[in-house]
Amino acid sequence: MKIRFAQEKDVPQLVGLCALHAEYEQSGYDPTNKLEALKKHLFNSQNPVRCLVVETEGELMGYASFIKQFSTWDAGFYIYLDCLYLKESIRGHGIGTKLMEQVKGYGISEGCHLVQWQTPDFNENAIAFYQKLGASSKTKERFFWTL
Repeated sequence: MKIRFAQEKDVPQLVGLCALHAEYEQSGYDPTNKLEALKKHLFNSQNPVRCLVVETEGELMGYASFIKQFSTWDAGFYIYLDCLYLKESIRGHGIGTKLMEQVKGYGISEGCHLVQWQTPDFNENAIAFYQKLGASSKTKERFFWTL
C-alpha cells in the first residue's frame, strides 16, 4: 500500500470513500456536486486543504483530509484533521498509524505545534486507536449553524 497526496484522478473514488465514512459514522451523505467541489477545493493552490490517500493496485482504501488553522489561545498554527477513514479490510494493520504520522510530519514541516480532530463518542475503535497514538481528548459540544 502506498500513502500519497490525492490527485484529480482520485476524486471519484474519494467521493465513494466519503459516502462509506459517513455511513460508518451513522451520518447522512449527499454525493450531489461533490466531484466538482472536491476538485475545486483540493487542487486549488490558494486553498490550504490537503488530502492523503491510501492506495493499493489503483484502488483507494482510505484517506485523511486536513487543513492548517490558527489558534488565538495558543498564538500559533495547528493542523485540523477533518477526516480519517480506512476501509474495514485494512484496519488494524498499522496503515492508520502511518497515515497519521504523515499528517504529523506535514504539520511539523508547516511549523504547527499540534494536530486536532474529533470523532463521534460512539466510535470506540477510533477512540482506542487515537489513545494508542498518545493523543488526549477534550469534551466539547459541536454546533452547526447553517448559512
